[in-house]
Amino acid sequence: MTQTQPMATIPGPRPAPAAAPTAGQPYEYRRSPLVEPDWTRFPGWRDVTREQWENAQWQRVNCVKNIKQLRAVLGDTVDESFYTDLAADQQALATMSMLVPPQMINTMVPFAPMTTEAFRADPIRRYMIPVAADRRTDWPSHPYASRDSLHEHDMWVAEGLTHRYPTKVLAELLSTCPQYCGHCTRMDLVGNSTPAVDKLKLTLKPVDRYDAHISYLKAHPGVRDVVVSGGDVANVPWRNLESYLMRLLELETVRDIRLATKALMGLPQHWLQNDVVEGLERVARTAARRGVNLAIHTHVNHAQSITPLVAKAAQTALDVGVRDVRNQGVLMRGVNATTPDLLDLCFALQGEAGILPYYFYMCDMIPNAEHWRVPVWHAQQLQHDIMGYLPGYATPRIVCDVPFVGKRWVHMLTEYDRERGISYWTKNYRTSIESADLEALNKRYAYYDPIDTLPEAGQQWWAAHRDD
Repeated sequence: MTQTQPMATIPGPRPAPAAAPTAGQPYEYRRSPLVEPDWTRFPGWRDVTREQWENAQWQRVNCVKNIKQLRAVLGDTVDESFYTDLAADQQALATMSMLVPPQMINTMVPFAPMTTEAFRADPIRRYMIPVAADRRTDWPSHPYASRDSLHEHDMWVAEGLTHRYPTKVLAELLSTCPQYCGHCTRMDLVGNSTPAVDKLKLTLKPVDRYDAHISYLKAHPGVRDVVVSGGDVANVPWRNLESYLMRLLELETVRDIRLATKALMGLPQHWLQNDVVEGLERVARTAARRGVNLAIHTHVNHAQSITPLVAKAAQTALDVGVRDVRNQGVLMRGVNATTPDLLDLCFALQGEAGILPYYFYMCDMIPNAEHWRVPVWHAQQLQHDIMGYLPGYATPRIVCDVPFVGKRWVHMLTEYDRERGISYWTKNYRTSIESADLEALNKRYAYYDPIDTLPEAGQQWWAAHRDD
């Protein structure tokens, strides 16, 4: 009998495998186009027209400076307990007086019903209108907190001119801003005195102060970079600011000029005024002709603050020739110290407003700020977690501004006692007050985590040494 071969089987389509579960990404990007919140949702602004809203003078005149004015804006949407809490803070704890432009208030609880609970939880409110319940009662201030935590005043080489880095100076032209942030690192000088802080005062006339700055820069050709700040340059009359900038541009040794202004976000209407735009263009053209890098540095801490008006102000600055508009935010608990909050903000800045995410500073060790500050390890984790999502050039560096040292990436510490929350840092240059200190570059400089974030043993150690 002949044995036959089995017939070959033609393979058919295989059944689709069961869909494997996907882990997803820790952060999912979703584009969020910018929207200007409707200011007429506030009882006090129901009749405000767009023309009024976009007018810089109207914004300045209608800034909220006290509880009575805030109540007039919010009406009965916030209950009396909030105002009592706010009054308690202003009477005993606040290091900054209240000054909030309408533009900033309009980004608080922007797209949800305004309630007391929503207002208390809002991230912009938490640092612009702090209340007593926000602050810690166990450790409201770190034992090593100080009014001038970065010792900028100690390093003045002329009134308002801090020479901290070898090639850079900070020029504080004035001591006022269009708005006052609760966490201000210059709380010893900027703004009105409060019951908690009797502020220092600039004593020279502005023209004499500016002359002293220029004289120092002429005598120190090693300085190539000038950060023009305050306060906020938006509070300098444009004619005076332009004159100062043009004098800087006459110095061949000056190669970088940075204008520091939170008002680009807090009061963008200022930077959209015709005289300011035209003047900025004159300065930008002169800077370009002389090969000087002119940039604007602003200060945005949450994505809610980025609106079409902010984007328009940033784009206008770029259109008239400013090389870059960059953001220097501050890490704060309850505001932005999470990976989603930081990435949302960075995508809004870079993708929607044309503002480069540049730095996020750890909140400085000023009095009554422990509820905002984060420990170094938390900042390190955030830096790790935001990597890989943004373009490399738009991925911000998270930095610790270490007293007597300066800005350091948060991974640059040399030693870290996690239990007691003490990190140690080194530096590679002398400040203007250390020219004779031969050991300045061999020292280790300490920075301190908020005590409430420490393990129990660390908290007990600080409690035992509270009065040391």
